[in-house]
Amino acid sequence: MNCRGVLNEISDYLDGAMDSALLQELEIHLGRCKNCRLIIDTTKKTIDIFCNSEPIPLPIGVRDRLHAAVATRCKPRRA
Repeated sequence: MNCRGVLNEISDYLDGAMDSALLQELEIHLGRCKNCRLIIDTTKKTIDIFCNSEPIPLPIGVRDRLHAAVATRCKPRRA
């Protein structure tokens, strides 16, 4: 397993949805790679903070601007 592999598998790893052989490879890599360990730890903390926090209301007008930006960027392209 390399760093790209860790990034490709991060969701399954954090969800506990990896097969045991792949999990073992990933954990060996994490034992050697401080950067990947930092990414995993930071992602876990971010998820914990997000899941344990209350939603913050958007300021007036932000929701409309956000929806407009998404609609503009998601328009189907003409062939």
